[in-house]
Amino acid sequence: MTAKERLREQLEALSEEEAQEALRLLELRRDPVVVAFRDAPLDDEPVSPEEEEALAEADRDIAAGRTISLEELKRKLGDA
Repeated sequence: MTAKERLREQLEALSEEEAQEALRLLELRRDPVVVAFRDAPLDDEPVSPEEEEALAEADRDIAAGRTISLEELKRKLGDA
């Protein structure tokens, strides 16, 4: 079975709402922002020692549970 045949089979099993969502996702392939990110070159710049330490600090904070939700951050910043 080809990929297109499998796709048609899956498509027929979708509800109308699921089909709308699938269509929306397929249409994102043409969104200029999505295309720009998809086609952007990989970031191959070396990471500085300062950046390495900042990443290590973030990992330690996460491991220790020193995190807040997006909603809490928005409240703290006054955006919610």
